Formats: sequence, C-alpha cells, structure tokens
Amino acid sequence: MDGTTKGTARGRTGGQLLADALVAQGVTHAFHVPGESFLDLLDGLYNVQNRIELTTCRFEAGAVHMAEAHGKLTGNPGVAIVTRGPGACHASIGVHVAMQDSTPLVLIVGQIPFAETDRDTFQEVDYRRMFSPLAKWVTQIDDARRIPELMARAFDVARSGRPGPVVVAISEEMQKQVVEVKDIGPAPTLPAFPAPHAIPRLLELLDGAKQPVLVLGGTGWSDEGKAAIRDFALAHDLPVAVGFRRLGLFDGTSANFVGDLGVGSDPGLVARVKESDLVIAVGTRLGEATSQGYTLFPEGETSPIVQVHPDPAEIGRVFRPLLGITADLNAFAVALKAAAPGKPRPWGEWTKKLRAGREASVAAPEYEGPLNFARALQALEKELPEDTIFTVDAGNFATWPQRFMSVREKQEFLGPTNGAMGYSVPSGIGAAITYRGRQVISFVGDGGFLMTGQEIATAFQAEVAPIVIVVNNGQYGTIRMYQERHYPGRVSGTLLKNPDFARFVEAFGGHGEVVTATDELVPAYQRARASGKPAIIEVRMSAEQITNRQTVTQIRAAAAKA
Repeated sequence: MDGTTKGTARGRTGGQLLADALVAQGVTHAFHVPGESFLDLLDGLYNVQNRIELTTCRFEAGAVHMAEAHGKLTGNPGVAIVTRGPGACHASIGVHVAMQDSTPLVLIVGQIPFAETDRDTFQEVDYRRMFSPLAKWVTQIDDARRIPELMARAFDVARSGRPGPVVVAISEEMQKQVVEVKDIGPAPTLPAFPAPHAIPRLLELLDGAKQPVLVLGGTGWSDEGKAAIRDFALAHDLPVAVGFRRLGLFDGTSANFVGDLGVGSDPGLVARVKESDLVIAVGTRLGEATSQGYTLFPEGETSPIVQVHPDPAEIGRVFRPLLGITADLNAFAVALKAAAPGKPRPWGEWTKKLRAGREASVAAPEYEGPLNFARALQALEKELPEDTIFTVDAGNFATWPQRFMSVREKQEFLGPTNGAMGYSVPSGIGAAITYRGRQVISFVGDGGFLMTGQEIATAFQAEVAPIVIVVNNGQYGTIRMYQERHYPGRVSGTLLKNPDFARFVEAFGGHGEVVTATDELVPAYQRARASGKPAIIEVRMSAEQITNRQTVTQIRAAAAKA
C-alpha cells in the first residue's frame, strides 16, 4: 500500500484500528502468544484474517524469533504481539537479537489500563525504560486517535537507516475507544544513493590496491542488490568474505568466496585479512565477532577500510576508515556495478591463495569414532534443494555447518549474531511459515533445543514441516570448551541429561530419527523429508570432540603447556 493516507474515517475501536494499521503497513504475518491485555486487538485481527496470517505460538521468545526471521527474509518488519509484564520480559531476547542483527521488527505489547499507571498494578512495567537500551524506539499509545500516526512511525523507524526493532505498548482501555480517523500507509521513500564522488574515490583506492578483500554483511539485501555486488566482485576478481552468520549473502561455491569472519573462522583467512591493503566492508558494522575481538585492524588510527553502511553513525564507530559511504546497500551495489565494468586486475594470485585456503579449511579431517559429522554434512548438502533456508542456534555445534557446508546463491542462512540460544527452532518455523513450500533445516544444540523446542508444536498447528537437526553431545559445549581452556579437568555446571529427541517429536505426531554414524544422516534426511511432517534428526556426537578443530584432550594438553 503506497501513499501516506488511505481509507475513509469511520468509527472503529482502538483494537480494530490497530489491526487495520498493520494491514495499511503491508503486514502479511504476525506471531503472538495471546494475553488479556490485547483482547481487542485480537478481535480486530479477526476482521482481517484474510489479510494477515496470525500464528499462535507457545512462548513469547519463540514468537519474536519467528517474527525476526520473517523480517530477515523479507526485509519488511516482522510483527510479534505479546502480553504485558512476563510476556514482554520473555519477548525481550528477541528484541535484542533484532537490534544486534539489524533486523526490522515491530513488537506490540499489551499494557495495563492507563488509569492505573504508577500503582504497581498487576503486571505493570514501564516499557520505555525497559526496552530503551534494546530497541531503536519505544512508544506507548494511550489515545486511539493517534494509532495510525504512531504505528506508521513505528514501521518507518524499524525500516530506516540501520534497521532494527521498535516496541509499541498499547494500553488496555485505549483499545476499546471508538474514534474516527483515517489509516496511514507507508511513506513512499526512495533509497539513499551514494554521494557523487563516493564511488569514483572507492575505485581510485581499489586501483591502488594489491591485496584487496570484499567483506559483505548487514541486512536488507534484495536479490537485485546481491546479484549486483556478486557481478562486481566477479568482474574484478575480488576475494569475498562474509561477516558473522551472513553466509547467505554470497555463493559459497564461487571461486571468489574465501570464507566467513566470525566465531570459529579459519585462522588462515583471519591472517590474510590482516595482510590486506584494502578491505571494502559493505553492510557490515565490523562488530566484535566479525573483527575477531576488534583485532583485525589497529584501533585509534586510520585503517585500510572503505566502509559502506546505510547508517552514518555506524561508519567508523570502532575502526577509522579511509572512506565512509552512507548509502542503501542495494542502491550502492547497483551503482557500483554500473560505474565499474570489469578489467584485468593484478591480484589474481592473491584471490586464488585465499580461495585455496577456504578449500583446505572445508576439507573434512579424520575424526575418531563412527561419526564424521563434517563428511555427513557435506553429503547432506548435495541432497538439499537449491532454495533451502538454514537456521542455526548459538553454540560450538554451529561451527560445523558454518565451516563444512557451502550456502548457495538461492539459499538463505539465518543465525543470531548476538549469540542467543533458543533461536534456531522458532526462527526455522517462522521461515517455513513465511515461505511455505521451501525446505527449512534448523541446526540446534541439545541445550538450545530445550530452551524453545516446544515451538515444534507451532509447526504442527501452522502446517509446516521444518527439519530440525539436534546436535547432542550432552553438555553446554561452548562453556565446557572455555572451562577446559582455563580450568582444565574441573568440569562444573555444564553437563546435561537429555531426553530422546526423536521420541519427543514423535509424541506430537512428527517424524524422528537418530544418527550415530557418518552414512546415516542422508538416509535419515530423506525419510524425514518424505514424511511431510515436522521432523527431528538427533545427531549423537562424542562429548570428547568439543569443537571441529580440537578434542577435550587436546585442549587440556594445550592448557598444560601454557
């Protein structure tokens, strides 16, 4: 819906106005856990059920992760609705994910009756104070006449600049008010193009480089934008890396793809980026994980970086670039491709060197025991549809698919850059609901699954069939790794007692599998997919193989020498 004002004023309740405001903003999906604080909004959504698919979830964190996945995949703000007090507190982790991941999101929170403010009434929370460090903007609607204005503003803020979450509290009695106001649709806004001299200056710097690297990150990329930056990189034979958990931005099978920068990155790639004489960072904030703990470049001095970002406040936030370019990422990519046709470049051997490092890194090592998870994943990769959507949780297990699988051009990869456990299962369900018919593979550890794994019930209710691969090593593996590095042999508070995950999903009527050997994963996937049901494949890993590069014994030996 375009234009700023649509519809004819007529008497509607605040709840109806809120539902109509979502329609006016182009919302097609919303995720919620019902609460008495927004009964009138639910009633309003009943009237627009042919316009907005409302998914009922089991836990507020799960609902917001589903909405966040929708925002990541579509570029339009995901919408979650939760009740006041405990509901909002449960939802807060999803807001934090959206903030650090730069995902457009609108969280609507039912609020106490306005007349009871500051009485410490049932479930009272001041959401402006609670969410202000976590969100781009927090507001509260106490007058139904302002619903179109404030809801339009919420979506504008969520989408603009560096995208992110907005929280809108809706007081209870306001939803019952009957007022006459017009709906307001999105403002027709053109993307920000790079300044006239920006691209010529970038190309001048590139002409003087001998060992350049293109690093892609951020959100809001369109198919056109990704294709344009791909074509530019290939035309100029640039080595391309992606930021932490941004593997969906560039074809991992391309001869120019050299790996990802983040947790568990190839040490060789990190060393090469430090040697680079020009890093073109497009979309990435060069945050803590991507910059390897802020060690890629020296702090406090100008570094060989061209940083492109839609929010000028993010340019030079930590590292001082040679050149900062404020622009919409897709507009920048299209303009760059148009301005710079390919020509012979002197760094062909440099690109081949970095690609060779990537190929060496993904070669599956020999691991002890019947399960070589690396080889199993690489066999699985060949079976997956070309438009598969991957989601990952936080934890050491995630470094296995991130290292050993190549995300292809038409595939998507969603992961929480803030390291939120419990993300993968609900985000996978949200992805499956957003794009029905596409295969979704959700990787999660045994610890993370039992944080939000109950949302598998939502998959049955929504009639989607994601496949969840639970990597079970009976422990909080990342924390155990750090324990062994700093307190070797003194295992405290990290071991887990788990259920039979395959039987867990079977209790819902789903499909369950257990994998203990390398050649079992592909047949298990084939049966899971053929079932047409939500499925769990439990991969039973050795607790000794704590990372894909080290065993517990090796970590202890290294700690003893330190």
